[in-house]
Amino acid sequence: MTKVIKILGTGCPKCQSMTGVVKDVVLANNIDATVEKVEDIMEIMKFNVMTTPALVIDDIITIKGRVPSKDEVFALLK
Repeated sequence: MTKVIKILGTGCPKCQSMTGVVKDVVLANNIDATVEKVEDIMEIMKFNVMTTPALVIDDIITIKGRVPSKDEVFALLK
């Protein structure tokens, strides 16, 4: 089943770093997932997130306010 991954952030360096980490993990491990970058502040507010970047997997907020390690992202996607 395809996972839906959303990265919430306005495009700051941390948001870009998180996007890179998530995409690297998905590609390196051949994970069936779509990665979507959400930069619209109104869309981000729908998730009730005040600190970015935030990682949303299948509509569940898993990480917010920091860039995770590749191992941490892999563990969340298993």
